[in-house]
Amino acid sequence: MIQFLLNQELRQEDNLDPNLTVLNYLRNTLTKTGTKEGCASGDCGACSVVLAEVVAGRLRYRSVNSCLTFVSALHGKQLITVEDLKHQQTLHSTQQAMADCHGSQCGYCTPGFVMSLFALQKNTEQYDPAQTSEALAGNLCRCTGYRPIYDAAKQSCENKQADQFDAQEADTISRLDAIKPISNTELQGKNRRAYLPTSSQELAQLYQQHPDAHLLAGGTDLALEVTQFHRALDKVIYLGNVTEMKQVTETDTMIEIGAATPLTDCYAVLAQYYPDFGALLHRFASLQIRNQGTFGGNIANASPIGDSPPLLIALDAQVQLRQGDSSRLIAIEDYFLDYKKTVRQSSEFIEKILVPKPTHSTFKAYKVSKRIDDDISAVCAAMNITIHAGKVTTARLAFGGMAAIPKRASHCEQALVGQAWSQSTIETACAALARDFTPLSDFRASKEYRQLVAQNLLRKYFIETTSNPDHLITRVTAHV
Repeated sequence: MIQFLLNQELRQEDNLDPNLTVLNYLRNTLTKTGTKEGCASGDCGACSVVLAEVVAGRLRYRSVNSCLTFVSALHGKQLITVEDLKHQQTLHSTQQAMADCHGSQCGYCTPGFVMSLFALQKNTEQYDPAQTSEALAGNLCRCTGYRPIYDAAKQSCENKQADQFDAQEADTISRLDAIKPISNTELQGKNRRAYLPTSSQELAQLYQQHPDAHLLAGGTDLALEVTQFHRALDKVIYLGNVTEMKQVTETDTMIEIGAATPLTDCYAVLAQYYPDFGALLHRFASLQIRNQGTFGGNIANASPIGDSPPLLIALDAQVQLRQGDSSRLIAIEDYFLDYKKTVRQSSEFIEKILVPKPTHSTFKAYKVSKRIDDDISAVCAAMNITIHAGKVTTARLAFGGMAAIPKRASHCEQALVGQAWSQSTIETACAALARDFTPLSDFRASKEYRQLVAQNLLRKYFIETTSNPDHLITRVTAHV
């Protein structure tokens, strides 16, 4: 049985299909049709809702795509939809701002925008254009009415008003504490079952008992099996309540990221040590996706165009794999074998990712895609090179979108190490890079484009590391 708050109503569900998305639960089970389905793939934001949970004694509000969120993820949280914002016949300030600024045109996407604005208002003290762009990047308006929506964001953030959620916060926290996840919880319906462990130990035991189960963290990719391909997931183990796997800790030399930690929670520490990693995370899908998606899922997915693996490979990161009571550490570059094939064994799961802290190398990351936000890479490149006394002493270059797996450019690295850091060395390395990859052509890019872009990114790395930074007015992570 799962328990959660639907606004202020306690819901207890013990007979729901674990494949049921929050979107369909709202619309079909509860007939709350304010939340809309636009794409069922997490691209448009029309289905955005807000989840609140207790973090450090306060409520944390985050927007998510309800079309990619299974009902098991609601356990122990508060679900807020567009119907819940109006209070005592008065529109919420975010709704009123949309009306005042004429932000609603055809209106279909409006509930999703309102919920993103609601989460933005809860997480900011004043209007900030960059933060607003990030909050709204996952909401697409087909009527191209973005200026009035930004005006609405400005009004709602600058004239922030206490609302019913603020007034009820203490009571909400108390009620959520009373239903916080406990071990041995499961949800079943239609002969399907979801297990909701709360510790790594419980997860390891469950996975050994059910090695055929699907591991579900953020679900931003796995949910597509249900919503797009209409395939049933008979057994699911939900990782979102495993406390140890949702933490980011530091040692003197390492950043340790729990595999079920949402990408949003990884940003601060990675941006602190690797600014380019932080900049690229801002372009990783949308905020709704980052609020749920995890590094563990992005790695386990084994997609050749996942954004994080090339960066982690260039940084010589490791993954800790666990099977029962046994654990092993492997270099992340050794995790990938072939397209969608990895070294992970039956009932083995990624427990954490270990990222070395910076030494003397210079790390830069680049993402080339058709649009800035909410898009998949045509080419993703990460370069981590050490220069000493004018010569290259170490080089780790990794690329996504260039092969069946995220992969190092070994010939290119060999052409760099031991050589003078010069334009002629770069040109030699670019020629070697052509031997490292035989990319494919698809709807994102041709093989010739990918090859040239990869070489040009190495040239750009050279320019950025040898030029006066004050003269470089663009960065490829933000302006491709």
